[in-house]
Amino acid sequence: MPADRPPHTEAHTESSPTAPPAARPLWSRALWWLLAYVSLALGITGILLPVLPTVPFILLSAFAAARGSERLHRALLAHPRTGPLITDWQDHGAINRRTKWLATATMVLCAVVLFLVAPKLWIPFTVTAIMLIVGTWIWFRPEP
Repeated sequence: MPADRPPHTEAHTESSPTAPPAARPLWSRALWWLLAYVSLALGITGILLPVLPTVPFILLSAFAAARGSERLHRALLAHPRTGPLITDWQDHGAINRRTKWLATATMVLCAVVLFLVAPKLWIPFTVTAIMLIVGTWIWFRPEP
């Protein structure tokens, strides 16, 4: 063990999940980078389309960016809207109450729209059941 490192400090290696992007092979960084930007695009699209969730894609984008794009990761953490959500999730697995209410209201709205426009009745029932499970999970998450 090198003398310049404390005895209980784990070195960041290519296989370490917390290794900075620069320590990863190029192909790995490229895949994480791609996932980060695709997830971010889906999250932004979710702002406009109520059936597409926003927050999970933003969290996935931050997770992938931490492994593939330091620049995007820093930008997401510095953003006034996404930064606190990401930090709360990374530090405590927490979701703030405002976000919980927003997610619940969006899911209720989506369920109503689905029941009004779905061609088959099993579709809104299935999707609503899934949203009910997700909503329950969200409300059982700690708050920061």
